[in-house]
This record gives sequence, structure tokens and C-alpha cells, in this order.
Amino acid sequence: MAIQTLIRKYKIPPEDQKLIRDAYEFTKLAHTGQKRVSGDDYIVHPFHIAEHLAEWGMDAVTIAAGLLHDVPENTKYTLDDIRKNFGDEITFLVLGVTKIGRIKLRNQKEPAYIETLRRMVLAMAEDIRVVVIKLADRLHNMQTISVMPREKADRIARETLEIYAPLAARLGMGEIRGQLEDLAFPIVYPREYNQLVAQVRPRLADANKYINVLTHEFSKILKMHGVPTVKIEGRIKHLYSLYQKLQKPEYDMDLGKVYDLVAMRIITDSVEHCYAVLGALHQYFKPIRGRIKDYIAVPKPNGYKSLHTTVFGPEQKFIEIQIRTQEMHEEAEYGIASHWAYTEHGKPKKGVRTDAKKLEWVRQLSDWQKESTERPEEFLENLRIDFFKNRIFVFTPKGDVKDLPEGATSIDFAFAVHTDLGLKCQGAKINGKLAKLDTKLSNGDVVEVLESKSPRVSRDWLAVATTGNARGKIRAYLKQQDQGLLSRITPGFMKGNK
Repeated sequence: MAIQTLIRKYKIPPEDQKLIRDAYEFTKLAHTGQKRVSGDDYIVHPFHIAEHLAEWGMDAVTIAAGLLHDVPENTKYTLDDIRKNFGDEITFLVLGVTKIGRIKLRNQKEPAYIETLRRMVLAMAEDIRVVVIKLADRLHNMQTISVMPREKADRIARETLEIYAPLAARLGMGEIRGQLEDLAFPIVYPREYNQLVAQVRPRLADANKYINVLTHEFSKILKMHGVPTVKIEGRIKHLYSLYQKLQKPEYDMDLGKVYDLVAMRIITDSVEHCYAVLGALHQYFKPIRGRIKDYIAVPKPNGYKSLHTTVFGPEQKFIEIQIRTQEMHEEAEYGIASHWAYTEHGKPKKGVRTDAKKLEWVRQLSDWQKESTERPEEFLENLRIDFFKNRIFVFTPKGDVKDLPEGATSIDFAFAVHTDLGLKCQGAKINGKLAKLDTKLSNGDVVEVLESKSPRVSRDWLAVATTGNARGKIRAYLKQQDQGLLSRITPGFMKGNK
């Protein structure tokens, strides 16, 4: 039985195996006689979704919901049937996947489209597993997209680049994001894809040889220094990520200017040894100034931890190196999904499902989307900026990190720290120097907000703020002030008109 192979491969604990087998048999029965566009039996699709979820370390309930996710939409069986057989939790997850699965990238100002995005945000706030199942569903659809009609394939691929890949990134699922982008890239931008492949292909053989040289060199150095390593591996940068980088003005589509075409990853057994690896390598390879980043001491808000350095390697080539523990590696690859992973003893990790801090940004998203019900077009704009845009990490003078979209200003930062600080913001120091409120912040900036005694909010701030959080708070304050002014003026005005 295929499902038994999955259970063995991913070491599903005995107490969870029956649930997964039952869900598989129910799904197989429900989809009997149905075929996919490829001609495969329909059960192939939910099985692959379950396999992705198991690979990412998700719990048995999520794997079962992944198997069942298409049953209510595509078969004679209903949500009530799922509830009777599998209970409320799995039914909730299946319903959530059904709701967010109705996103169709057509006219993006259509109320139905925006309402679906709202549902997606709310579904994430209620249970992040809903979105993880949807990502597994989308990944398998992209892996089999070649059988789709051209127009439908193009829509699905665009949706993937604009919604699902950024969603994976926000959940810390870096490897899934890279896979989704690389699958969508040749469909959405075929000409650009072919041009890039033509540039990269001649370098691939040399790059792979170079990775072998580096693996040997690093292994020898770390052995000399007595630093244990679990794994040393190299990779060529994901193509779509490389394409995006080359589009930036400083690269001007010149592949020779890209430092991290080849990246190395060293996995060791402890945080202490991560720093030991960094120190040992820097004795032999000169690091590039400004390219050492410590995401272990200061993790990214999505939970990502690693040490990064770029060095001059053999043959005077630039090499990007990531150094992390096995646990950090699992989180970097699978993000929030890794928090449902089983321990070596087959038991779920304790307390991971209630780690509120990791989902703080989801709750913030949920809060502001409720406040923007009167302006659906603004909700979509804010979603793209606050959620789908690349992120920067900016520090308070005390070292607290704030996660903001690229293009954010000091006003956005002030409101991210606290609403009251945002309202009283009268200026800012960026890295110790006075700066205008509309100055765009950069990754790693330290920002000190200069505070007045009372609010000094100006309507001009709406043109400076970029985040939905800041704009919403500014607009709410101005509306409150206008109402207060009107209540003070109206009695006299009315008296004068009698």
C-alpha cells in the first residue's frame, strides 16, 4: 500500500498511523473513478500532498487533512461526512483549505478576489496549518503543470509568484519558496528564463567542480580545528532568485557581479560550534566587510537562524557561506512547518503549537484587515506591501528588531514600536544621525524616534507612511480629530443659523 510506504519513510509514530491510513482509504474511495488532467488516478494528487506535509514534519492531523482536502469540493461526500469520520479539527482544516483555494488571479480589484484574500488572512490567524496544506497542494500542482492548457497554466503560475511563493517566504519556508518560484519562472517569463539559463549553463559544470573543491577544503580545515560537522553541502542559487537579483540597478543583469551564485552550507551540532566554524574559516579565507550577518544572536522575525559570511575563496572567487545547526536547518527549509515536527523519539515537540511570537505578524495582519473593510482596494495594496514585499530588519536603540517591508520609513518604524510613539513622532535618528521622516530605512539600521510631548500627526504623513499599520493608525487619529472639531463647531454654527 502506498500510504504504508509513506508511514515507514517518514517514521510516523504508531499511535498516528491509523488516522493517516483511514484518511487515505476514505479519500481513495471518495475519488474512485476520477482522473486528473494528466490521466493519473485522482488519488495521486492528495497522496503527494500528504508526502510533502510528512516531509516538512507536519503532524498526523495535518497530513490527514491534506489527504481529504479535495473531497468536499470534488466528490459526493460532504464536510459532514468528514466530521462524522474524522472529527471537528480535521473538518476545520479541510474547510479552511477549501475557502482559500478559491483565489483566482483575475481582476484583482474584484470584491470576490479581495474577500478571498481576507479569508486567507483570517484562516492563517486561526490555524497556520491551513495555509501549509495549501502550499503543499500548490507545490504538487506546479510540479505537474505541464499537462495544463496554456492559459490556465499561466494563471496558476502567476498566482504562484504573486501569492504563494511570498506566502512561503513569510512562513520561513525558504526551500519551498525557491521551488515554487523556479517552477513558475519559465511559464510566466519564458524569454527571460531562457536568456538566464543560456548565461548560467556554461558555468554549471565549473560551479559543481568548485563546490567539490570547497567541500574538501572546508572539511579539512574544520577537522584540523577539531570542529564537528554534520554536513557540508553546496548549491547553485535558485534561478528566479538570481533573476530578481540581476534586475537590481547595481547588478545591471551582469552575472559576473553576483557574489552568491555558489553558496555553501555547513551544518554542525551546536550553537557554540557554529561560531567555531566561522572563526576557523575566517583564518583561511578573508571575509568581505559588511557581509557577516549573525542571525543566531538576532534571528529574523520569521524565526530564521544562521550565521552568514561571504569570503574570498580559492581562485579568488566570492563564496557565500551559511552556518547553522540541524534544528536551524530544518526551520530554514520548512519554516513554521518544522514546529510540528516529531522528535527522535516519535513524539511531537512540546509547546511548539502555542508559540505565539512566531505568529505575531499574522495576528497584526488580521487586526488591520478588519479595520480596512470600507476600503477593499486599500486592503489589497496593504497586503502586497505589508505581507508580500521583501522584508528588512530594523533595530531599536535597545536592540529589539522590527520586521518591516522594503521602502518603510521612520514613521512606519515608530508605529511598529508603539501606536503612541508613532502619534508623537517628530523626527528620527538613523544610525545616530538626524534624518527626515520620509527617509527610507535599510536592512540593519538602528532607529531612534524623537518624541514630542503630545501628538503631532499631519495629513502629509499618509504620503510618507508605507505600511498598512501606520497608515491605518494615522487615518484613525485624523478622523477622530475631525469628529472632535466638528462636535465643537456644530453647536455655535447651528445657533448662528437660527
